[in-house]
Amino acid sequence: MKFTATQIAGILEGEVDGNPETAVHKLSKIEEGEIGSLTFLANPKYTSYIYSTKASITIVNKDFVPEQALSTTLIKVDDAYKSFSKLLEYYNQVKNNKIGIESPSHISESATYGEGFYLGAFSYLGNNVKIGNNVKVFPNVYIGDNVVIGNDVLIYAGAKIYSESIIGNGCVIHSGAIIGADGFGFTPNEKGEYAKVPQTGNVILEDNVDVGAGTTIDRATLGSTILRKGVKLDNQIQIAHNVEIGEHTAIAAQTGVAGSTKIGKHCLIGGQVGIVGHITIGDRVKIQAQSGIGRNVKDDEVLQGSPALNYGDYNKSYVHFKNLPKLVNQVAAIEKKIDGEKD
Repeated sequence: MKFTATQIAGILEGEVDGNPETAVHKLSKIEEGEIGSLTFLANPKYTSYIYSTKASITIVNKDFVPEQALSTTLIKVDDAYKSFSKLLEYYNQVKNNKIGIESPSHISESATYGEGFYLGAFSYLGNNVKIGNNVKVFPNVYIGDNVVIGNDVLIYAGAKIYSESIIGNGCVIHSGAIIGADGFGFTPNEKGEYAKVPQTGNVILEDNVDVGAGTTIDRATLGSTILRKGVKLDNQIQIAHNVEIGEHTAIAAQTGVAGSTKIGKHCLIGGQVGIVGHITIGDRVKIQAQSGIGRNVKDDEVLQGSPALNYGDYNKSYVHFKNLPKLVNQVAAIEKKIDGEKD
């Protein structure tokens, strides 16, 4: 699919400086630009590349004034970075704008779906599934009985959505994600064997939740595991049964949240963080990567370490930890000197 400079400028509300009929069909970094590609310049560190890039079109800020001759057509906008991001979003919308039902696939007679629906091959829709408008379900997706999915949802290849799950509007579920598997509920008996505790709840994703590839979100034992609107989960995250995550919290890869923990709004949680069950984490909390959280956390705390400490205290302690061998040698020298004086 090709776009001319005029068409792109129209999408971005920008101005063309160069040939308005220049066409592009792919995107590139400015330093790797090729004929037929579109790029952008937002960081001044990359300014030198605009004079050598072979990209056919470059998006720049309106205040950019070239100091040498250019071979690329410019599109001038208020904010080049935001405009390029907007273009990427538009590109994805065009790329994912598939419609129709591919074969083979299975749709239960009691399942319903809205306008603009796409179902990829080898996908399965169970009984009483309800799907809204403009939903795109890519190949090899399983959607179990009684699942409800809102409008404008993207479900990428290989995702699995277990029964009774509720997916809000504008959600994105990436490949390999599993929504609604059983929570890890077992109870030991007198023989030391484990009996399964039935997991009868569900998972609720509110509007505009993103779930990364390979991430798993377990159904509740009773009630619901809930991700509030705007939550963003990276790849390979484990969210256990009955967890609740507040609005617009973002969690990086390989983090695990144990059962019944509640995480507040606007939190930022780094990669490989471990969070125990049955605790409460406040709003606007920041947790550095590889931290271990084993207690309740108040609003606005910044934590690091395992077990996690206040971020400032951790850094101060780490300075001393790095110097520990030197301090040990100094103590040994002082002890030796004291022993010598005693003799």
